Amino acid sequence: MCLNVGCIPSKALLHAARVISEAEEMSHFGIAFGKPKIEITKLRDWKDGVVDKSIRGLAGLAKQRKVQVVQGVGRFTSPHMIEVRTSSGVKKVSFDYAVIAAGSSVARIPGFPYDDPRLMDSTGALRLEDVPKRLLVIGGGIIGLEMATVYDAIGSKVTVVELLDGLIRAPTET
Repeated sequence: MCLNVGCIPSKALLHAARVISEAEEMSHFGIAFGKPKIEITKLRDWKDGVVDKSIRGLAGLAKQRKVQVVQGVGRFTSPHMIEVRTSSGVKKVSFDYAVIAAGSSVARIPGFPYDDPRLMDSTGALRLEDVPKRLLVIGGGIIGLEMATVYDAIGSKVTVVELLDGLIRAPTET
């Protein structure tokens, strides 16, 4: 997940945001570039290209290191076996140890409609379908602040709302 809809695309967009911010900051030193023209389709295509290049690079590294990559939906059938439903059938994979790295899911807020086009999760935010004039980011964690930074740089007026008493803090366990 980090490769497709997490770290890699957000870091690419954060790089673009940093370039925009640095160009704006240089006006204080006598170098003015003017307001950037954001071509959202080109920016999205560039970000997608960064992701695609990273995917191809990792696939090549896996092949070089003789790592078996199986894509599909898996189900543990015993403490040392998983069945993976792939596009070409079911494949059984045995193992001594397993690392479960299946990504994350979005937290839903009770009472918020799921099908409102004004609402997006971080995956939707990374798609860069448009640049809203105003954007409310609910959650001051890393992902929320990264998206706030990107959308602020490309022209949105951003407000972040956080439940906890600080930003980028994990809730304490009780």
